[in-house]
Amino acid sequence: MRRSRLRHLGLAGLLVLGSLTAVGTLPASAADAPSSPSSSSPSSSSEQPASAGLLDAMQRDFGLTRAEAEDRLAAERDATGIEPAARRAAGKAFGGSWFDADAGRLTVAVTSDAAPSTVRAVRATGAQVRTVEHSAQRLDAAKARVDRLDAPAGVSGWHVDQAANRVVVDVVDGERADNDVRRFVRQAREAGPVTVRTVASAPRTFAAGTVGGDPYYTGNVRCSIGFSVHGGFVTAGHCGRAGASVSGWDRSYIGTFQGSSFPDNDYAWVSVGSGWWTVPVVLGWGTVSDQLVRGSNVAPAGASICRSGSTTHWHCGTVLAHNETVNYSDGSVVHQLTKTSVCAEGGDSGGSFISGDQAQGVTSGGWGNCSSGGETWFQPVNEILNRYGLTLHTA
Repeated sequence: MRRSRLRHLGLAGLLVLGSLTAVGTLPASAADAPSSPSSSSPSSSSEQPASAGLLDAMQRDFGLTRAEAEDRLAAERDATGIEPAARRAAGKAFGGSWFDADAGRLTVAVTSDAAPSTVRAVRATGAQVRTVEHSAQRLDAAKARVDRLDAPAGVSGWHVDQAANRVVVDVVDGERADNDVRRFVRQAREAGPVTVRTVASAPRTFAAGTVGGDPYYTGNVRCSIGFSVHGGFVTAGHCGRAGASVSGWDRSYIGTFQGSSFPDNDYAWVSVGSGWWTVPVVLGWGTVSDQLVRGSNVAPAGASICRSGSTTHWHCGTVLAHNETVNYSDGSVVHQLTKTSVCAEGGDSGGSFISGDQAQGVTSGGWGNCSSGGETWFQPVNEILNRYGLTLHTA
């Protein structure tokens, strides 16, 4: 029944690159999408009310009431909107920013030497202020020095934790005593304000062999579609190299990888043709209603975020950190990823991360699964758009 419906939609030329839905698949449940969506700027904001499905997912994954979910989404939209002005107001004293879920407000860190007028200017934007020791510039410089080190397998990644005001190095549980890990940690500490944290296991990418479902395929690899752009869709770079042919869930030809980068980055884009086209929709997989994509404003650390993929479908969590360098278990190092508490599994690679109706990025990899939990990283979508000169397809 489901297959015949998908085939019918495929013949009609409907490809849903779902933002949240992701990972390529189901050129289908876009039946609820507008027939001729318009384009708008990738950074356009929206005051559209949250869908019932999104609110249901927020209640399920965060343990919120419906009213609490609505309030949180509204507060996150406000925080995202004021962050650029708060950052400008802080100037050189800026030490980072994040969404404080308990307070329902954006927190902006400023260094202890900030002038009182600077603190007042930040507060005037609507943000709450925290005084810290290190500026964001210093923390970013320290992380850049760590980026130049050769990471052993026992080090899973590192990022600037703005709330902690430190560069956090993640070491796999049981590997901290390893000589190479100890050497890396010692060198990292010399780079600046660094702290070490133990994590359960090393992250891995989420590509998978050919299995049943609604994927896109490159050879025997199954991955998920990310977001629609004009002319194609974006996805993860480890899913295919430039020039590789891509087929849909029914093995019919979709298009070709036009650009791909992995490791160092983990992004790619695929041209779309042969009767397929794109719409600004993220598939809800029956868990939530299909979501329209209206822009790509960046959600701050602490904000809620959801992911959709062809293996594990729709799951939500929290943005944990931006600009993390990840050392995958196969030795591939990827920079500038965003870390989340959302789970994922094999085949979810390339799928969409979305916050409200704002596209955030495409699934790269992680550790754990959706039964016991875990963490997942994504490549920010705005970086992909800028790298290839693409325009996000928005409603």
